[in-house]
Amino acid sequence: MADSVASADKRQQGASMLQETQGIVRQALDVLGYGPEAFDLLKLPMRVLTVRFPVRMDDGTVRVFTGYRVQHNDAIGPTKGGIRLHPDITLEEMEALAIWMSIRCGIAELPFGGAKGGIVCDPRDMSFSEIERVSRSYVRAVSQIVGPAKDVPTPDAFSNSQNMAWMLDEYSHIRESDSPGFITGKPVILGGTRGRDGAAARGIALTLEEAVRQRKQTLEGQRVIVQGFGGIGSYLAKYLSDRGARIVGVGDAYGALYRETGLDVDELLERRDSFGTVTRLYRDVLTNRELLEHPCDILVLAASGAAITAELAAKIKASLVVEAANVSTSQDAIEILTEREILVIPDVLSFAGDVIVSYFEWVQNNQGYYWSESEVQAKLDDRVRQSFDRVYQVAVRYGVNMRLAAYIVGVQRLAEASRWRGWI
Repeated sequence: MADSVASADKRQQGASMLQETQGIVRQALDVLGYGPEAFDLLKLPMRVLTVRFPVRMDDGTVRVFTGYRVQHNDAIGPTKGGIRLHPDITLEEMEALAIWMSIRCGIAELPFGGAKGGIVCDPRDMSFSEIERVSRSYVRAVSQIVGPAKDVPTPDAFSNSQNMAWMLDEYSHIRESDSPGFITGKPVILGGTRGRDGAAARGIALTLEEAVRQRKQTLEGQRVIVQGFGGIGSYLAKYLSDRGARIVGVGDAYGALYRETGLDVDELLERRDSFGTVTRLYRDVLTNRELLEHPCDILVLAASGAAITAELAAKIKASLVVEAANVSTSQDAIEILTEREILVIPDVLSFAGDVIVSYFEWVQNNQGYYWSESEVQAKLDDRVRQSFDRVYQVAVRYGVNMRLAAYIVGVQRLAEASRWRGWI
């Protein structure tokens, strides 16, 4: 009974995510002057594949897994997006995430549409060999609709370069001439790109830096709260601290720390556990809600799940909010923060670093020539800065918030490509 209720709640969350995404797409198209046929085309993915495949487990039993591959729009070029291995995947969530990926690709001016895939499973409860068999079986099931000129997968939640390596190997037995460019996020030895590790966090850091620079300020002396101290949150805390910012607060799954004079980031990094939690080692611990209401100049939302609701938006004391995790701020909260002249950097903009480096890997695979890590980082830095400037200028031009501006930039490329093809 409890499982069915949780499943229904997850489906409702996915449906709400999709509806909210569609609402912003509609607003963006209205601002650009496109008619209802453009929204009708872009409100849902062009292609959805649901697969079910059997896998023999270590104990000899056979389990049937469900997987998805969702391709939003291929007017510009192949679709691109992650494959997640997670027990709570729903189709509605996959559809919303595919649209988000289209927007991210459009913001960075990449020759891709968006896609997303997933396998309904919990890899934490599976052996290494079982995860391998599930990964290979999924690729066999979706092989007809993926490829370097069709749809290019990449890692996502609970998947990594090892999963991509297994998928590459399985795909190479089916379509040898298409590999290795059919998938990104691979180990470097199998055609992966240098500079991928940390690309998402580096992109967020550079986006934040550009937002501060746009205000004719520097990071020096800025008071920063980082909610979420995992891979991305800890990277950002260290990056900002090294550039003179004062990290006054951090939060994790168990609580939060706040010190007006600043926290010792190096000490926190040294003491945190493998899950990125550190607050249990301290006595004076706040709740994450209390942390978000404390004064700061920059608030970084790096914890999963919605952090700022409409109610909380009225109590935020930062002048700049950066979404460093998906669904960090509700749409109602965005509007309230904008009215209060608090600049919010949306996740569809801040998270462009990961897909940009995935694009670089695809390019290198196609040309058979590979760049150094410094070259990849330099190209990434340029793309991230250009992406921020592109969205910021649109926000100023139309007098809209940064989230809507990001959608305007991303949606315009999709709509224009569709118009040139004669689809709308």
